[in-house]
Amino acid sequence: QVQLVESGGGLVQAGDSLRLSCAVSGRAFSRYTMGWFRQAPGKEREFVARISWSSGSTYYADSVKGRFTISRDNVKNTVYLQIARLKPEDTAVYYCAARDGSAYDCWGQGTQVTVSS
Repeated sequence: QVQLVESGGGLVQAGDSLRLSCAVSGRAFSRYTMGWFRQAPGKEREFVARISWSSGSTYYADSVKGRFTISRDNVKNTVYLQIARLKPEDTAVYYCAARDGSAYDCWGQGTQVTVSS
């Protein structure tokens, strides 16, 4: 069972950059695809980005292409989400998740990102 712990959120100003972290532990986590999702107040949770742990292959939602970068550190067993040029509409709870197949069935607790204008 993979365990995920997010960190790095906070209150920032529009135009700032922020790096979110997801510490990963558990059995056979190298098999997983790791994803970042976010949920803004009053909205459904949406997919942001994903990365294959083994290959490093990435994929991004159209809404975040150009500003968001997902990566992983094989030494620290950590997945990152680098966010550039933050906008107020980026305000959300950001979640790290893992899947081995089609379903993301392992989730972290979330980290709050609040962007002020």
